[in-house]
Amino acid sequence: MNVNQIINLVMRLFLRKAISKGIDKGFDMAARRRKPGQPRDPEAERLEKQNGQESAKRAKQAMRVGRRIGRM
Repeated sequence: MNVNQIINLVMRLFLRKAISKGIDKGFDMAARRRKPGQPRDPEAERLEKQNGQESAKRAKQAMRVGRRIGRM
């Protein structure tokens, strides 16, 4: 292995982790967002948060499956 290959390998590792964290953060922020003008009902907020977290979890699982398929 030459130096260029090693640098590319390390850069890919860091870039993949950074992009993954950014996507996760974006999904989490989108799941927490509340529509403007909506009254603050604690029960509705809890259900909305739970639904958002579940959808974010499903999206993360789909990303993992996509990465596994991409490796093959």
